[in-house]
Amino acid sequence: MNPHLKLKCLIALLGTVAAWAATPEWPEWRGPGGQGHAARTAHPPIQWSETEGVLWKTAIPGRGWSSPVIDGKQIWLSTAHETAAKPEDAKRRLAANTADQPLVLLEKVDLHAVCVDRNSGKILKDVRLFSVQEPQWVHELNSYASPTPVVEEGRAYFHFGTFGTACLDSRSGKILWTNTSLRIMHENGPGSSPILWKNLLIFHLDGSDSQSVAALDTATGRLVWRAPRSGELADNPQLKKSYATPAIVKLGGVDQLVSQGADWLYGYEPSTGRELWKVRYGQLGFSLSSRAVFGGGTVYLSTGFMKPEIQAIQLDAQPQPVHRWKYSKGAPTMPSLLLVGEELYFVSDSGGFFTCLDARTGAEQFRERLGGNHNASPLYAGGRIYLPSREGSVMVVEPGRQFHPIATNTLAGKIMATPAVVGNSIFIRTDRSLYRIESATR
Repeated sequence: MNPHLKLKCLIALLGTVAAWAATPEWPEWRGPGGQGHAARTAHPPIQWSETEGVLWKTAIPGRGWSSPVIDGKQIWLSTAHETAAKPEDAKRRLAANTADQPLVLLEKVDLHAVCVDRNSGKILKDVRLFSVQEPQWVHELNSYASPTPVVEEGRAYFHFGTFGTACLDSRSGKILWTNTSLRIMHENGPGSSPILWKNLLIFHLDGSDSQSVAALDTATGRLVWRAPRSGELADNPQLKKSYATPAIVKLGGVDQLVSQGADWLYGYEPSTGRELWKVRYGQLGFSLSSRAVFGGGTVYLSTGFMKPEIQAIQLDAQPQPVHRWKYSKGAPTMPSLLLVGEELYFVSDSGGFFTCLDARTGAEQFRERLGGNHNASPLYAGGRIYLPSREGSVMVVEPGRQFHPIATNTLAGKIMATPAVVGNSIFIRTDRSLYRIESATR
């Protein structure tokens, strides 16, 4: 081989390896670390529309509320292809439902992993992972593909709650393993997203019938540990479920798995699932959907449905965590909180009340009504806060102790999934499409 050609091939190979070895830019739900913060180098636009600033728009087949995750040129998300139940089957299954809720009933659901090219928006891979006959119902505000995947070098992991978990080779799209052994009754469909810790894929399994946390071996998909919830719960099965996502927090120099279950916050040893501590919310707390945020040795969370409450729990207190303060006005049930410096921000599900609290004391700094309804979680990127709504708008706000809106941008369709931000682009999934938006206006 010509020495110059050989050198070029070697450089190309090393470049490919380096690209795959790099840490994914947006690896999980709510970005690096799962706190809703983009990288400091990110500068997404502040103004766009359906016709301005859109680099590409790609229709995503099926239905799903999972957020996009990004690794190099690849954007991964999940979706569900739904086959409606026949009227007689729907009537039979509705009669077996114990909750008075607006539900989606299907004859079959096919659960897919979709990979979109970051540069062009072209769908590169569409892999069917599971096909489920007569699946459990989902709430109409939920989907069968709501948990966000998580990516690492060369691999993408997809979790669909009771319907199964799968790992793909992200280069080839080949299914490396699946696990369908962990069954629960969600009641409203799957919601908890998985996280990675070393060689473990960890997720919640908090149903109305059983409640636990589980960890799978990332190499094989086999169950490494499963920790049942130990806290006492209400007798009503509907009050035992939760859809929250865990997090890894370093306390005293040691990693701990901090996990929101119904009525209790737990701490576990991530390698074994051994329970280290638990703290009761002190009130009814179930169907938690938002993800906790952390800062200054304190976790900030919302307790879930019916009477949601924001709680600040000091994790590094001795001998175990203790409550610092509580706040209940306009607390969200689905959107997560956002901690920026010493300010804690959140938006209510309905009415769109946007609130800022002093994170140290819980004192209210402002509370403004934005309007609209909110499922997706707020993001902090480029020194600004982004607030997506179910109606398809994203309000951009300056952080601080006074309310200072900058712009409101609207796309066609509903925004149920939390956007992702990489570089100068924001990636927004609506109920119809995935957008890459970038403009010179920042």
